[in-house]
Amino acid sequence: MSRSKVALLRTSPATVLEDYHRLMNLAGYQDVIAKDADTGLKINISWHFFYPAASTTPWQLDGVIRAMKRDGYDPDLIHGCHNRTVVIDAHLGERENKQVDVINAHGLRNVHLYEGEDWIHIRDAVGDLADDFLVLNDVYKKGFSIPKRFIGENIIHLPTVKTHIFTTTTGAMKNAFGGLLNEHRHWTHPVIHETLVDLLMIQKKIHRGVFAVMDGTFVGDGPGPRCMVPHVKNVILASQDQVAIDAVAAKLMGFDPMRDLKFVRIAHELGLGCGDPRDIEIVGDQEAAEMNWHFDGPFKNMTFASRNQHRIYWGPLKKPLEWSLKTWLAPWSYVASVSYHDMFWYPMYGKTRVNDALMSEWGRLFANWNQVQPDPEAKGFPDVGTENPELVRLGIKHFLEGLRLVGMAVTESPEVSAWQRQHAR
Repeated sequence: MSRSKVALLRTSPATVLEDYHRLMNLAGYQDVIAKDADTGLKINISWHFFYPAASTTPWQLDGVIRAMKRDGYDPDLIHGCHNRTVVIDAHLGERENKQVDVINAHGLRNVHLYEGEDWIHIRDAVGDLADDFLVLNDVYKKGFSIPKRFIGENIIHLPTVKTHIFTTTTGAMKNAFGGLLNEHRHWTHPVIHETLVDLLMIQKKIHRGVFAVMDGTFVGDGPGPRCMVPHVKNVILASQDQVAIDAVAAKLMGFDPMRDLKFVRIAHELGLGCGDPRDIEIVGDQEAAEMNWHFDGPFKNMTFASRNQHRIYWGPLKKPLEWSLKTWLAPWSYVASVSYHDMFWYPMYGKTRVNDALMSEWGRLFANWNQVQPDPEAKGFPDVGTENPELVRLGIKHFLEGLRLVGMAVTESPEVSAWQRQHAR
């Protein structure tokens, strides 16, 4: 049996497009991503506002698309793929993070899974595999649905390197969370590690091929996936093995994946991938793979919101409050999250961190994305333009956007949707 392989390269704006092409081929993506099947590029939006390391970067998305087209993949069989959550506006996010600009520039389809797509009951999709789930049958007594279009499709996950307040780190395995669970995803938070393993089982069953390309140009430490401390690390990773790429990224951050990441350890023990870095073959820049960034992790300097999320799901508030999240009262938590993160933390703390990041080469590339052009050979962006620290605009416009998002957290919640469906009959 061949060893799991993770490709790892150091990169720069001047070479990033060429580097993504080399990276994907080092990881053997053409061996698993069939050219005659539709391929969904599962874009990550952890915050609808731009925040370094939180969401798929435009150069990551652009690099993957260019690599596939260069290698003979039909653009008509490639599409951007988005999920929705009650606290993240995917349409705002794809604009603010400039992902939709990339999709449009390449003329690709852009699929929002919650808008006009058919969903299929999990047992109709995976059959008896559902009997092997670790927790999902207990969480969803009547089952749940997944996007019908996923069956037989390739999927390429596009996460970033960052920490997460629920899972310590987040990456390829967590990126499937939003797309595969249609409603009430927060019900799985108390058993989030086991949930990610169940979702990996599903992916291996339904997808033609599964691959991950992870961007670590900006990386995030702290109480992610939103309120992080961004760092520039200039690395990119790719793998056919979703467990292995998360393990290698975690090791770079300074964690022991088999000890610190329960979802990696369980998946490894079940044979769904390799979570032990000693048994993973690194191709590309092996010296870079030995780096240790000594991250503090998500639990050292928790925010007010993350501390109370932990108290609700695993601490003293679990008994008095968690029950409400499975009733029509649940939108209180969505409103609290949006109000805290969008209307308080982002303007009070986030803007400074964003503006500092925008002074870097990657920040300048992001700020000037639609103005700068690749070099003639499309290796990268030798000129990233000038600094633009005023890209982040607050004031009354941001406040009004925040109010709209608070309203969205209620009106688009699964609880309100269920009430509307019931009264429409």
